[in-house]
This record gives sequence, C-alpha cells and structure tokens, in this order.
Amino acid sequence: MSSASKDLKETELALRSVIQVLIDGQEGFKKLGEQIKDEALKEYFLAESLTRAQFRGVLESILHQEGVHDVKESGTAAGTIRRAWGDVKSALGGGDSTLLATAEEGEQEATEAYGKASETYLPLPVRQVLTTQAAHIDKSHEFIKAALDTKK
Repeated sequence: MSSASKDLKETELALRSVIQVLIDGQEGFKKLGEQIKDEALKEYFLAESLTRAQFRGVLESILHQEGVHDVKESGTAAGTIRRAWGDVKSALGGGDSTLLATAEEGEQEATEAYGKASETYLPLPVRQVLTTQAAHIDKSHEFIKAALDTKK
C-alpha cells in the first residue's frame, strides 16, 4: 500500500469514527430537545442536533471529495445504549438534570472522538475542520456541564 493510500485510509477511518459520534449527538440532542422541560435548553438541544447534522455533512463531503463513495454510517452502540438508558431514567422521573447528565456523557464521548482523530495523520484542511468542530463541541460540553450544575 502506498503512503498516500495509507494516509487516505487513516483519514477515512478517523472521519468515520467522528461521523458515528456526530450521528449519536444529532439523534441524542433531538431526543433530549423533545423530552426536556426547560424551554431554553429545549431550543439549545434542538439547535445542537442541527449543528451535529451540519458537521456530519461537512465530514461526509470531505470523504466524497477524497473518492470515498460509501459513507453510510450509523451511530455507535454506546450512543444507542446511552439514549435508551436516558429514556429509562427520564421515565422514572429523573427530570431535566438526568437528561443533562446524559447529554454531558455524550459530549464527553464526542470530545474523546475528536481528540483521537486529531492524533491521526490528517491533511491540513481536514485538521482545520476538525479543530473548528472540536472547539464548538468543547464549548457545548462546558455549557451542558454548567447547566447541569445549576439543576443539581
């Protein structure tokens, strides 16, 4: 395998991993936005769901530009389990703080996925996209942690 081919494969694997976590975030934030009672948080979560979809689209476009045509991904098993567990906790009366805790766990996973991807060889334009997206994820993570602290 040539060096360029190996680099492309590493980039593809890194981006696919991040895309999976973005799908988790997109679906998770949508569900949280539908369940949470606080109106400001409801708006925030629904907007974040759309942002994650946009981030995902950008990364899928990068893969398409690199010649990767089959970019169909689903979320992670951990994300599916986290959403189901959040549903159970919410149904048992956990309230907004329980939903925020679930969101915080998801943001931690997203932060870790972006960190792992940044350890991979990535062409500079791809690295810049991931860095910008990761900065947004970090701000979102901090916002959710602060919201969770106020609900405790």
